[in-house]
Amino acid sequence: MLRLFVFGIALVLVVGCSSKPSRYKMDQDKAPVGVFDASTIPDVVPKWEALSRQGNASSYNVRGKTYHVLPSAKGYLEEGISSWYGLKFHGELTSNGESYNMYSFSAAHKTLPLPSYVKVTNLDNGKELVVRVNDRGPFHEDRIIDLSYAAAIRLGFQGKGTARVKLEALKLPAPEVKQMASKVGSGPYKKAPTEDRLAPFVQVAAFSNKDFAEAVRSRIEESLGASSVFVAQAENTTKPLYRVRIGPFDSEKNAQKMVERLKQEKIGSPQVITRSIKAAGQ
Repeated sequence: MLRLFVFGIALVLVVGCSSKPSRYKMDQDKAPVGVFDASTIPDVVPKWEALSRQGNASSYNVRGKTYHVLPSAKGYLEEGISSWYGLKFHGELTSNGESYNMYSFSAAHKTLPLPSYVKVTNLDNGKELVVRVNDRGPFHEDRIIDLSYAAAIRLGFQGKGTARVKLEALKLPAPEVKQMASKVGSGPYKKAPTEDRLAPFVQVAAFSNKDFAEAVRSRIEESLGASSVFVAQAENTTKPLYRVRIGPFDSEKNAQKMVERLKQEKIGSPQVITRSIKAAGQ
């Protein structure tokens, strides 16, 4: 009886674990029903965009493997296998917080910054297409990109499921930006940055009172001689919030050194964060 009782508990646990609900409404991905004419979709026109606040952590872990996000798409070139994803994920949130639209020319990539623009060439038939990368994946060792259903149609491999492709990150036009020094004070924006990229910063403290934040900024400048300290006003918050930050740093190692110096001086609660350079003032 005891053995049967233990077996019964084990069976309940197994059933309970296996019945964990998925956030997707479908178990298997598939194409939509009917014929879709992808030639009616306008081509993607690359443009400069600030890096997304979501999906751009310097590293992340999926299924026990750690992936490191590239600080910039500049110079990226790779050949490998592409797959596509469709109806199962249609309308679901992408890694950068947008809604996945299988009828647009978009893609998922494991390490490119979000968003990025990539020219995809189908090496089996020579067809080319520009896509906007706004999602993470595919998490298969033998695949380098997951294209939207519409992109797979334009490249001629939706029926096969995969294709050999070449990926080439596109150079984007320079952004029209104002000098951010006027916004964040004497920070690292004394000149308008010409390229957005992910970089390490040190966040020292955050206050609802701007005067307190400015006082901490002044103390850091005087005590540590840090010329790249600035006050960043948070956006989209119900109450004002002013963050004291230092950076950008050329490496996380150097950012961590600044954290140790701040701890020795007992200034704030410093920690290393990763931010888009142009979004760091927010």
